[in-house]
Amino acid sequence: MLDDHTAAHPSVAPATLAVTAGRPPRTPGAPLNPPVVLTSTFVSAGVPGPGDPLYGRIDTEAWHPFEETLGRLEGSTHPALVFASGMAAIAAALSLVPPGGRLVMPRHAYQVSLGYARDLAERSGVEVQLVDIDRTEEVLAAVRGDAGGRAADLLWVESPTNPMLEVADLPALVAGAHDAGALVAVDNTFATPLVQRPFEHGADVVVHSVTKYLAGHSDVVLGAALADDDDLHARLHAYRTMHGGIAGPFEVWLALRGVRTLALRVERAQANAAELARRLADHPGVALVRHPSLPDDPGHARATAQMNGYGAILGVVPRGGVAAADAVVDAVRLWVPATSLGGVDSMLERRRRFATESPTVPEDLLRLSVGIEDVEDLWADLDQALTAAQRAEG
Repeated sequence: MLDDHTAAHPSVAPATLAVTAGRPPRTPGAPLNPPVVLTSTFVSAGVPGPGDPLYGRIDTEAWHPFEETLGRLEGSTHPALVFASGMAAIAAALSLVPPGGRLVMPRHAYQVSLGYARDLAERSGVEVQLVDIDRTEEVLAAVRGDAGGRAADLLWVESPTNPMLEVADLPALVAGAHDAGALVAVDNTFATPLVQRPFEHGADVVVHSVTKYLAGHSDVVLGAALADDDDLHARLHAYRTMHGGIAGPFEVWLALRGVRTLALRVERAQANAAELARRLADHPGVALVRHPSLPDDPGHARATAQMNGYGAILGVVPRGGVAAADAVVDAVRLWVPATSLGGVDSMLERRRRFATESPTVPEDLLRLSVGIEDVEDLWADLDQALTAAQRAEG
């Protein structure tokens, strides 16, 4: 399905791949964009050969352009595997932990990922150990089982973490985990493959909530998982086929259309986020700002060394506690109070309003997903909301 012209130039920049990969062959009269293929069933006589389409739950050409594009963006030797949601992809990746196995993961991570890990512990006897992912030696000690247990089967990494924005030392974690015999899976949703490519650091599995930056317009729910190893790829594919968490053709087509503008959206959102972080750090109504672009942020050095940018998510703690944080959310007019991220619209929320959020996340932390609007408009709205919250507190 790859465009012949694109395939002939494998070294093009990721921003170019986002636009050109997964195109139909370039022949006179061919469509520029892949069509939406709406079928659940394929004509089949006799015993299907390897790769022959048979049934839409197993495989369908409707997925291939997106899967090829994301696979190339992540630098994988295999196409991505698209799933019905980010959690479906996460569940597939966590299925690599055997019953009774050990899983090490960040204590600050997507709350539903943590919930699924607890479910694995209850259903399958998986031992789950939570760590601060930015404390490399402590993480590796947990992976090795230095406290007396056996080595982990899988190290789960978010970097930057949701919502605390800690940055992991990916090269060191991957190398140390592999030395201990553990697989490494990285949730790359926050960074996107334009900012960070975990396979370049030796990761075994990469997952995405495609709903977020990849699709980018808050209009589809999808996920994706990738593996660079033949056996791991086959296991993830078998999990998807057996559990049936498959994606609809039209949603995947929309996600591919979103990827075409990924580079522009990420570039603008990152620039906006860095500028807002700088201004918020000096705002009298703000007690704390977390964004790796800030020179004094704990993750700045690592992000500078291993990422192509700093992402577009901010952590902000207003002065005045929970009441002030809620007041900011109530006072914004351009920013959208919403439980999501990575879209073109700027969104914010107080994360600990959810009982399932990690208890070590501050009660008054606001997570801001910075979009692509004019930065001055975004700043004016935040400034007036923070000022209003401080006035109410005073």
